Amino acid sequence: MTGLHRRFLSLLGALLAASVPVSPAAAGDELQIKLAADPARDLVRSRCAACHSLDYIPMNAPFLPRAGWEAEVRKMIKVMGAPATDAEAATITDYLTAHYGAR
Repeated sequence: MTGLHRRFLSLLGALLAASVPVSPAAAGDELQIKLAADPARDLVRSRCAACHSLDYIPMNAPFLPRAGWEAEVRKMIKVMGAPATDAEAATITDYLTAHYGAR
């Protein structure tokens, strides 16, 4: 096998590996992120982890009052395309504010 052939195969392998879609939730063990117990926790987990790691929730908690969480949830749905209805968005915002809202 020539050096050129070897480099081509290495490049091809790297491109193939990079093209495999991996969601952030699949990349880490999201079950290790402990969210506050609440009837809405499973909804938050399913909607939020569809696009990003759940560790963003406690990480942003010190900074976001209710208005901030409302804006974040609205942005995730309207701009980023998060799969949530208006009713689910309200439930998610209530959960985030109650358990992770800045005081």
